[in-house]
Amino acid sequence: MGKRVLFLSNGHGEDLNASLILRALRHLMSEVEVAAMPIVGNGKAYRRLGVAIIGPTRQLPSSGFNYINVLRLLNPRHWGKDMNLLNLARDLVAGLFALTWGQVRAVRQFAPSCDLLFATGDVVPILFARITGRPFMVFLVSTSSYYEGKAKLPWLAVWGMRSRQCQAVFTRDAYTARDLQQRGMAKAKFCGYPIMDVLTPTGKPLHLNPAQPIVALLPGSRLPEALENLALLLALCRYIHPRQPMQFVAALVPEIHEAQLSALALEQGWTHHAHHALTHDAVTVTYHRDAFPDILTCCDAVLGMAGTAVEQAVGLGKPVVQMIGKGPQFTYPFADAQMRLLGESVVTIGNRPATPALLIQAAETVIEMINNPAYLRRCQQNGKERVGPPGGARALASQIQAYLGCCPSLSTISEDPL
Repeated sequence: MGKRVLFLSNGHGEDLNASLILRALRHLMSEVEVAAMPIVGNGKAYRRLGVAIIGPTRQLPSSGFNYINVLRLLNPRHWGKDMNLLNLARDLVAGLFALTWGQVRAVRQFAPSCDLLFATGDVVPILFARITGRPFMVFLVSTSSYYEGKAKLPWLAVWGMRSRQCQAVFTRDAYTARDLQQRGMAKAKFCGYPIMDVLTPTGKPLHLNPAQPIVALLPGSRLPEALENLALLLALCRYIHPRQPMQFVAALVPEIHEAQLSALALEQGWTHHAHHALTHDAVTVTYHRDAFPDILTCCDAVLGMAGTAVEQAVGLGKPVVQMIGKGPQFTYPFADAQMRLLGESVVTIGNRPATPALLIQAAETVIEMINNPAYLRRCQQNGKERVGPPGGARALASQIQAYLGCCPSLSTISEDPL
């Protein structure tokens, strides 16, 4: 009988990483059975691979950011710290607790038939795995020692990772693995970051002139926030172009439709063209929904208001300028954390939603970056250190394969008492 693995994850980037590992595992072990429980969102990354989703899913107003707020409510020391109680209230009204309870029940019912659970994200999927009593591995994709010099882990996450159930803890960078090992977590190791495995250009023609600087716009993936971010980035393009002519190309998610772009253009004073372009006087922004690797590969700099996509840009050695949006994701605390995580490749302009003065500052920063060869070389090296090269998905899948090859049968695995 083939082995069975259940993948748990809680977010868009987490789903992407887990699905890449899952796909690599299928290549290594054609007989393996896989299933998934995306705790946040609808699990599109899994569904594209035809992976069975074992429990209920739903897109909540906060896109999942309130799971951490709920955990903070349990600890008075964190009350008011980066918490958005309005968004939390919206999630509660939308059925956060009922959704979570349904997911917990589904995982506990399915887990006894699994040889291994693989938790990707932070404390939330770790807890889901821990309460099943089954063996699990952790990919701490949401945690890094770069944020504050050492990894800040909730005690519930540590409780899960130090249990006998936890077979391995994988980190998103080598620095974090060394930090955890020095603090006594011998099972911590770095095997690579899967998000760098999906950046092979498709060959789609972008019709750009390589002789002129190319700036990529990354407004994010969550709606309606991504549309609000795009409006801000369009405004920034208008400040950049008169100072130094550049080519602008936006990488959009498929969920942003033409009608929404037409409405956005009308609202912002732009013109929406049928040939995938937005114009305002002499400024043109082209856009694509299926050429993300091509756009990132060819660009000279990035205007980013995203999570995973910005990390991928840094991994490719690109400099990134960030502006502050309304949220719920791209707020100043999030952008500030991105800077600490990704180092000098990322510059955030201001600590509040953009004003004309901040847009001028951002425009000047982009121009300085592009015209500074020494800085661009440092970005190349920084990307290698902070994010790493391709190959992470297969390396992590190999770790799962090695465990499944020597793990005892389901009937003989001892469970930790809760």
